[in-house]
Amino acid sequence: MPREAEISSNEREFIQQALHEGVRIDGRAFDEFRPLSLLFGDEYGIADVQLGKTRVVAKISCEVAAPFPDRKFDGVFTIITELAPIASASFEVGRPTEQESLLSRLLEKAIRRSNALDTESLCIVAGSKCFALRANIHVLDFDGGLVDTCCIALLAALRHYKRPDVSVNGEDVRIWDVREREPVPLSILHYPFCVTFSHFRGVEENELMLIDANAAEEQCREGEIVMTVNKYGELCQIAKYGGATVDALALLNCARLAAEKVKVLDNFVTTKLDQDAKKRDIGGLMAELKAENER
Repeated sequence: MPREAEISSNEREFIQQALHEGVRIDGRAFDEFRPLSLLFGDEYGIADVQLGKTRVVAKISCEVAAPFPDRKFDGVFTIITELAPIASASFEVGRPTEQESLLSRLLEKAIRRSNALDTESLCIVAGSKCFALRANIHVLDFDGGLVDTCCIALLAALRHYKRPDVSVNGEDVRIWDVREREPVPLSILHYPFCVTFSHFRGVEENELMLIDANAAEEQCREGEIVMTVNKYGELCQIAKYGGATVDALALLNCARLAAEKVKVLDNFVTTKLDQDAKKRDIGGLMAELKAENER
């Protein structure tokens, strides 16, 4: 199985020594993200996110399907991640790695199990028809910070997506084309973002926590903690898979810092969504469709 090229012992010692002296090799502060960019596609539900050199594209699509027998009043929402070899030599097609399994699990807990998406709003006819929402996440380039980047891309794509409008008359169900009726945005109850902390053991057993570690720093860390928080400061998830032990006080400090960073991320995504909406609102088709709906 191909592996990511490991850094040399000299480079590892250099990164660790620099961190002990309070310096990161790229000049960032310990609690600073790399430059973040967000672009939306021509269609609704496509988000292209780049965090440093890590790049992820998320695409939302939907179709009409039957709901699960035990959840007759809910729609279906699935998340599919794809780590292609184009992003890293350690990724293989058709062979899910442990990293891909952890990524899928973290996104599932962050978005679906936290009830961020109102799945009841996807129901058309109880027990018979519903919208089956599918989120495809493609990793195009990898340089650390994969969980945070994928979560931003997924949430931005969900907020950008609009499903077709539907009308129900008895047993007749009609799915309206976007040229006939204005599409409907998804009902999202809150906006959780993932913030990953990389744990390093400092001088005199002091604990160092880094936000948004790059690939080289990730290979040197002793552990990682993923916290999912929404803009209201509500903690949705704490994930720590192995690694060195972390002091409880350090966890509280991480939760406080994550809440601050999530507010910045939420404002960034909201600003980009407003800019995209202004570009699309040309006062023509959408205004005409809105007037038709009001009639």
